[in-house]
Amino acid sequence: MDEFLGREHGHHPPLLTPGYKSTVMRAPRYPLLSLPTPPGMQVGPVFGSSDIDLLDHDLIRNHATTGDPIGERIILHGRVLDEYGRPVPRTLIEIWQANAGGRYRHATDNYVAALDPNFGGGGRTITDAQGRYAFRTIKPGAYPYPNHTNSWRPAHVHFSLFGTGFAQRLITQMYFEGDPLMATDDIFNTIPDPVARAMLVASLDRAAAIPLDSLAYRFDIVLRGRRQTFFEEGHDAS
Repeated sequence: MDEFLGREHGHHPPLLTPGYKSTVMRAPRYPLLSLPTPPGMQVGPVFGSSDIDLLDHDLIRNHATTGDPIGERIILHGRVLDEYGRPVPRTLIEIWQANAGGRYRHATDNYVAALDPNFGGGGRTITDAQGRYAFRTIKPGAYPYPNHTNSWRPAHVHFSLFGTGFAQRLITQMYFEGDPLMATDDIFNTIPDPVARAMLVASLDRAAAIPLDSLAYRFDIVLRGRRQTFFEEGHDAS
């Protein structure tokens, strides 16, 4: 049996980070409690190819009714790996994001940017035997949020990974290489270590681009250990 590598706690932000105002009210004031997991949450679900629609990974087509969505067409791809660099197959990955104007398709988003009738902003896929995944989508736009005066979120995509049980869900955010808004984003910069922040940034991958169609970005996700991707474990994030 493999020994788990220790988590690098310096990669994770303090639960109370006043620069990100939501943590002032949400951060716990007392020690956290560890609760036992009920047996029903320790087994299943087991996801198979029949659970995924052919267009679930294609956000350009899976919500379109009258034409293609507006915006820069991109490919997001990568691998899910364990702490020893081995692939993690058959993992369900779900993503959600704003449209090219920076607006989400949900009732609580009141940003003035228009909704795109041909873009839903959500997709899912299952990693293959080598831990690989890929999505086709539109590059999301930046948007303002009520943190401090003129606070803007960089372009980002939310990732959710499911393991072999209902309680085994990890959530993170992926950012784009070269985005100048990362330098001033109070959420991204709650992570104190620049090396850890860099693990959330997808790199431009010209080799995976589709000529005359789409650029590509690569985002590998590492579970556990010192090289673990940062996950939102109880943190509020927009």
